[in-house]
Amino acid sequence: MRQPPPAHRRALGAEPDEIGRRVRSLREERGISLSTLARLAGVGKATLSGLEKGTRNPTLETLYAVTAQLGVPLTAVLAEPAETPTVHGAAVTATLLEVFTDADATYELYRMRVAPGPGQLSPAHQPGVTEHVTVFAGVLRAGPADAPRTATSGGHLRWTSDVPHSYTAVGDEEVAASLLLRYPRR
Repeated sequence: MRQPPPAHRRALGAEPDEIGRRVRSLREERGISLSTLARLAGVGKATLSGLEKGTRNPTLETLYAVTAQLGVPLTAVLAEPAETPTVHGAAVTATLLEVFTDADATYELYRMRVAPGPGQLSPAHQPGVTEHVTVFAGVLRAGPADAPRTATSGGHLRWTSDVPHSYTAVGDEEVAASLLLRYPRR
């Protein structure tokens, strides 16, 4: 069976209604209106309403924009602790391997694949979030959208991701990498 094109594939392994309940709960805990969160995240009010009701399958980019404004890691809305969600963006597919915390931060470790072809632009995370990518196969251009860098197999990239950032496979080979996101505690 042929898979739908990336733009039409579900962004998540989790059920949209569960994600919606988590987003709504986090928004209400913070006393933020739906309109305000939509504006801050740069998404349409109807999109956010549909996400919260579970009637829309949000993109990875939308979820990152919303969770950044809520001040939580992506995994706060994706899954119960026992689940292993896979998220799909325009070019990136990432499978959560582990979430761990220490006194200063929460970390999310993903196995990441970047498909050749057009890259992916991701919205800014909350202030202070850093991304650490180790490339295992292929050539990756990633980092802040205005200053991406390139890493080959065995290479490592690190950047502060509180600005729009991108991921692009260079050439015709899929990139295999690990992605570690570090969310500082507020």
